[in-house]
Amino acid sequence: MPGALEGIRIVDLTNIILGPYGTMLLADQGADVIKVEAPEGDMVRHIGKPAKTPGMGPTYLYVNRNKRSLCLDLKNRAARTALLRLVATADAFVHALRPQAIEGLGLGYEAIRKIKPDIVYVGAYGYSSDGPYGKLPAYDDAIQARFGIADLMGRAAGDDVPRYPPTIIADKTVGLTFAFATLSALMHKQRTGEGQFVEVPMFETMAAWLMVEHLWERTFSDEGEVGYTRLLARTRKPFRTLDGWMAILPYNDKHWRNFFEIVGRQEVLEDPRYSTLNARSLHINDMYSMVEALAPTRTTAEWVKLLDEAQIPNAPVSRPGDLFEDPHLVWRQLFRKYPHPSEGEIMMVEPPMRMSRTPPAIRRMAPLQGADSRSVLAEAGLSDAEIDALKNDGALIEP
Repeated sequence: MPGALEGIRIVDLTNIILGPYGTMLLADQGADVIKVEAPEGDMVRHIGKPAKTPGMGPTYLYVNRNKRSLCLDLKNRAARTALLRLVATADAFVHALRPQAIEGLGLGYEAIRKIKPDIVYVGAYGYSSDGPYGKLPAYDDAIQARFGIADLMGRAAGDDVPRYPPTIIADKTVGLTFAFATLSALMHKQRTGEGQFVEVPMFETMAAWLMVEHLWERTFSDEGEVGYTRLLARTRKPFRTLDGWMAILPYNDKHWRNFFEIVGRQEVLEDPRYSTLNARSLHINDMYSMVEALAPTRTTAEWVKLLDEAQIPNAPVSRPGDLFEDPHLVWRQLFRKYPHPSEGEIMMVEPPMRMSRTPPAIRRMAPLQGADSRSVLAEAGLSDAEIDALKNDGALIEP
C-alpha cells in the first residue's frame, strides 16, 4: 500500500542524526527522500561496528532507511548545477548546515527559490540564524548543557552534579520537530501553491520542550520558581522490590487511595499534607519515601498483580536488551529482520504508528554511499554523458 507522502520528493542535505531521523520519518510515510552526501560521506556511517561493509554502521542503517543516496562534491560547480536540476523536481529542500556554510555553497533559500519558486526550504540550525548564537556550532551535548536538562538531572539526583541523560535527546526531539515543520509547510504548499523558508533551531526547540512542565511558577510571576517539583524530587526513581526494581506511580486521588488501601495505611490521606493533589505535590518527597519504604515488602510480580488490579500505573524496570522479548513488543512485531543488499540480514525497528489506509513501512534499506547517484540524476534530466563527465571529474561518487 502507498504511504501518505507518496509522490513527495525531498532533497536532503542533512547528516548525523537530527536531520536524517526527521527525514526518515517522512520517508517511512512514503516520501522519496534523496540523501545528498559529500565524498567523505555522512559521519554517522562510521560510528559503531559495521555489519560487513565500511561506512554501513548500525545507526546509519537505522536513520537512513527508505532513502536513496546521491554523492556529489558540492565544491565543484558542475556538481552544484546538477544538484539544482534535481531541486527543480523536488517539493522540499532540507539541510542542517550552519547558515554561513549553506550560503557559501550557493544553496541558500534565495538561490534555491530562483530554481523552484514553490520550494519548501527547511534549515535545522543550532540556534536561530540571526540571533546572538547564530554562528555557533551545535551538537547534542552542548545543547543539553545550554537548555537546562543537564542541570535538572543533577538536581533530581540530589547531588547537584550536572549530567547528561544517556540518549541524544536533543537530536531526536528536534528531528521530530524538523519532520513536523517540513510536513506543515508541505501542507500549506498543497493548499496554496506557496513554498516558504522554515527554520528549526535546536536550542529554542529544546527550551520550549523543557518548559512545558518546568515553566511552573514563572507562568505567573517573574520571581516564581522554575521547575516542576514532582520531577525534581530526589525520591522520584524506580523502587527496589523484594527481588528487583520497578516504577510504582500512584498519581491522582484514586491511585493514592487504592495504594494506601493495599498496604493498609488508609489514614495517610487524612493528613492535610497528603489529602489533595496540590498538597501532595508540595510534599512529594514524603509520598515517594513512603512508597520506597514499602516496595521491598513484596516481589515485583506481587506488586504488578496488586497494582494492576487497583489500576495504579506501574512497570518493572527493563534493560534495553529486554525489549526484544517484551510480550507487547513481540505481539506488535516492532523488531523485524530484513535482508540488506550488502549487509545481509539486519534488525530494523518498525514505524510505531499504525494507519489504516496509508501505513508507514520499511520499503528500502539504507543505501551504500552514492548507490543511487546515476539513477537520481537521470531522473533530474541529466544525460549519460553529463553524468559520466561528473564522475570523471571526481564530482560524483558511485559505489
